[in-house]
Amino acid sequence: MGSVLAPIALLTNGIAAGIMASTVIGIVPMMLALPYERYVQTVHFLWPRYDPVMPLANGTTLLLDVVLAVTAGDGTAQIGFAAAAVCLLCVMGISITRNVPVNRYIKSLDPAEQPDDWALKDPRRRWRAWNTTRTSLALLAFATNIFATVRLA
Repeated sequence: MGSVLAPIALLTNGIAAGIMASTVIGIVPMMLALPYERYVQTVHFLWPRYDPVMPLANGTTLLLDVVLAVTAGDGTAQIGFAAAAVCLLCVMGISITRNVPVNRYIKSLDPAEQPDDWALKDPRRRWRAWNTTRTSLALLAFATNIFATVRLA
């Protein structure tokens, strides 16, 4: 069973980690440079495109890692899959408690009407820090899943 599930976990984890890494490398620096109006418009455009994919990819990987942590025949692989699952649980926790609320707030804003207190409320730097943390954890989960899958071979 591990020979079927582990490659699927690698695929879904790789997709999510790759998207998150591309966000850190390209999208976040662009967002930090945008003026208010363009930033809000960009979030309005991107969020509905990323939101359905990321929870599905991370959730699928987490579920597969838990199954593999229980069923993999190799003890070291089991520990690896369990560690990857913990990393992904943290990724999802950060997403739900830190990043999604910021995105919801930005989605509630009108790009044409900047709030008077925007300089105080601008969440981009805070969002970047949490996004970098969850991306690092997703990449660590991916590397751990590679290690655990190799152990099964």
